[in-house]
Amino acid sequence: MAPFKRPKISNSSPSRRPEKPLERSRSNTTPALKRLQQMSYLLDSAIAIPGTSYRFGLDPILGVLPGGGDLLTGLLSVYIVVEGARMGLPAATIGRMGFNILIDTLTGLIPVLGDLFDVTWKANSLNVALLEQHLANPEPSRAADKAFAFVVIMALIALVLSIATLSVWVVSQLLGLLR
Repeated sequence: MAPFKRPKISNSSPSRRPEKPLERSRSNTTPALKRLQQMSYLLDSAIAIPGTSYRFGLDPILGVLPGGGDLLTGLLSVYIVVEGARMGLPAATIGRMGFNILIDTLTGLIPVLGDLFDVTWKANSLNVALLEQHLANPEPSRAADKAFAFVVIMALIALVLSIATLSVWVVSQLLGLLR
C-alpha cells in the first residue's frame, strides 16, 4: 500500500478562483460524480471570504447547531463514502475516506474550535478528490473491498448518530442546569 498522501483539492486553490464542480471538464464525470462534486462544493467551498482567496461551505455553519447540524453534515459525508463504494473504490481508499470523516466528526465535538477546524479540514472535498483519483486510475475492486466498505459505512453512521445523541444530551443537561 502506498503511503498516505493528502489529495489535491481542485476547488480550493489559493492561487486562483476555485472552479465550480460543473466547470470541470472530465471525460469520466458521471451524474453521480457531478452530484458529489456539487455537494462537496456546497459543504466545503461555496462561500468566499471577501478580500481573500479563501472559501468555506455550509459544513461549519451547520455544525454550530447542536446535535442536528453535526448529524446532517455527518450523514452527508457518509453519503459520499456510500457512493464511492458503489463506484468500486478499493478498501484502502474507503478507509482513508472514513478517516477523514472521523477526524472531521471528532473535532466537531469541540465547541467553536471544532467549527473553526471544519473551515480548514474540508473532509468532503478530500473524499471527492480521492474518488476522482480512483476514477482517473481505477483499480479493480474485490469482494473483500465491498465487505470492508460496508463495515466502514456502518461504523461511520453509528459514530455520527452517537455524536449527535451525545450533543443533544449535553445541551439538554446544560438547559436543565439553567432552570
